[in-house]
Amino acid sequence: MKTTRRGFSTGAAITALGLAKGAGAQAAAVKIGVIYPLSGNSASAGNYSKQAIEVGADVINNGNADLAKIMPLAKGGGLSGLGGAKIQPIFADNQGTPAAGQNQALRLISEEKVAALIGAYQSGITVTASAIAERHGIPFVNGESVAANLTERGFKWFFRVTPVAIDFARAYSEFLREQKAAGQKVGSIALVHENTEYGNSVGSVIGEQFAKDGLSITQKIAYSANSSDVQPQVLQLKEKNPDVLIFISYTSDAILYAKTMKEVNWKPSIMIADNAGFNDPAFVKSLGTTVEGLVNRSTFAGGKPGSVPALFNELYKKKTGGDDLDDVSARGLQGFLVLADALNRAGSTDPAKIRDALKATDLPAEQMVTGYDGVKFDDKGQNVKASTLVTQMRGGKYVAIWPKARATDQVILPYKGW
Repeated sequence: MKTTRRGFSTGAAITALGLAKGAGAQAAAVKIGVIYPLSGNSASAGNYSKQAIEVGADVINNGNADLAKIMPLAKGGGLSGLGGAKIQPIFADNQGTPAAGQNQALRLISEEKVAALIGAYQSGITVTASAIAERHGIPFVNGESVAANLTERGFKWFFRVTPVAIDFARAYSEFLREQKAAGQKVGSIALVHENTEYGNSVGSVIGEQFAKDGLSITQKIAYSANSSDVQPQVLQLKEKNPDVLIFISYTSDAILYAKTMKEVNWKPSIMIADNAGFNDPAFVKSLGTTVEGLVNRSTFAGGKPGSVPALFNELYKKKTGGDDLDDVSARGLQGFLVLADALNRAGSTDPAKIRDALKATDLPAEQMVTGYDGVKFDDKGQNVKASTLVTQMRGGKYVAIWPKARATDQVILPYKGW
């Protein structure tokens, strides 16, 4: 019987499944550890993602006739490759800190005996949590963290489904160059980023890409994450008055910056948000009308009736009492579905077999909740079929404006704000 590096027998887990089946009982549940910020400054994003994953688990365990026409996993009855075993997400609160994320990963592996892990939203927490998974030989699927270095660590158990910082940087660059050609001013660009792994990494990648493309970043402001006062930074922006402002911030900071900009009555001609806090439903609900015309990135847009994104969005709205899927919750759900598919194909809770199944993943675009071209991992664990689009805030909701082939509306500039 095989014993893994985490100190317990996967053979025993598989045997339990077999005994349950032989006795005519339901196969044992397969536990998946899910690490998100369920408290702290990013709790809103974490809890929306939690609900999205609960929707995904319900579809796999109980089925959905409409989704089953497109996604085999949606036929219900659990994981057919594991004798009908139900998939059981075990949620853990990373509290928005790398140390808590690391501790929760260790607890889920050693105490809950999960078959795999997913999470953890913030890149800085994904760094520590996935390092624990790597040390214990447990697959870790990441749905939404974009720091460039996550797939540059030589890890063998880490798989990232989302597009990454370089994809967004190229999208912003091409979008701005198109606006310049259309007569908009983009001569001076300010980059404001929080100083965690996410902000530093994405800010660096954007700076490098813009330099290659001849776009001038004339002002860089790095600030302490979860700040209580950003007026000094906003006054610096007002003094320099750049044409374009790009934000890389989580929820509490995004809210504070938007309010402070209104207070000092300053806004640029073009304002771009790198998703994160500016896409959080908590931000959109409270300040959407304050940032009318804000440009943002996204991977999710409601699809045509009967499509996977449209069907999942309807299920999500029923669960949440009317909320739509947003970019972050959709990417988290997508990561969960990718892992479930791999588990089903592996036909085992053995970590090595799950990892091999993840490496062999090749899912088509029509099965995506997000707007990816599919899911297929390279040797570093990065999804090479991930893609993004650019959206704009209109009347409290984001609409797709770029690229033109996937746009549902025209871009409107300059930035209107309040």
